[in-house]
Amino acid sequence: MAFQDKTLKCKDCEKDFVFTAGEQEFYAEKGFENEPARCRECRGNRRRSRDGGEGQTAPREMHEAVCAECGVTTQVPFKPRNDRPIYCRDCFIAQKGQ
Repeated sequence: MAFQDKTLKCKDCEKDFVFTAGEQEFYAEKGFENEPARCRECRGNRRRSRDGGEGQTAPREMHEAVCAECGVTTQVPFKPRNDRPIYCRDCFIAQKGQ
């Protein structure tokens, strides 16, 4: 299938941008079904804002929990549920090594 450059309108800045034949071929190879909705600049801005800007990631939200092995209070990067045991860092490493 021969691809041809297409002019699309960015949904953020509403400027026209070119979806090149090479980009279309790449999308087809990867199995992407949708055309890009944003121009390169707006995609970059969106990615940077999502990642916390300037390549830095936003700090994780930590939750307090009690280690099921030693009973120490620890912090974990997920919301604890009662269906699975939670371990402090040392006990987690020890469990993983078994």
